[in-house]
Amino acid sequence: MADWEMRPASVADVEAVAELRAVVLRADLERLGRYEEQRVRQRLRNGFVPAHTWVIEVGGAFAGCVSLRPAEDAHWLEHFYLAPHLQGSGIGTAVLRRLLERCDRDGTLVRLNVLQGSPARRLYERHGFALESEDPVDVFMVRTPALGVPDE
Repeated sequence: MADWEMRPASVADVEAVAELRAVVLRADLERLGRYEEQRVRQRLRNGFVPAHTWVIEVGGAFAGCVSLRPAEDAHWLEHFYLAPHLQGSGIGTAVLRRLLERCDRDGTLVRLNVLQGSPARRLYERHGFALESEDPVDVFMVRTPALGVPDE
């Protein structure tokens, strides 16, 4: 696995993240008949909150992002995108593990949604996410905090 780091996102990251989202989601959105060139980017721009987002860097270069947005009863794991050439390298697993350890220490429930048929669903299931509900486009998953997480 390549060396990676996470840094807080800034407003200046929005276009790089929007572009990565379009690349990463394209195949799944096309399969679902939902891909629209501009809409996929605009939805990210409309929902981008740097205060809850981290940029993933590999070798000092932009490689992805992830958000953990607090909500009333849980945190929402959102905008988790990794450059295609880095997928399957263990970086996504390591990033997810780090975020979930924080939530476990805080006793925080985590929710997410993933597109129907996305291979990312297997990653989430391996980390304790379970089906909560689904519709023709999205699968909504939830993860209760694990107990007995050791301190870092």
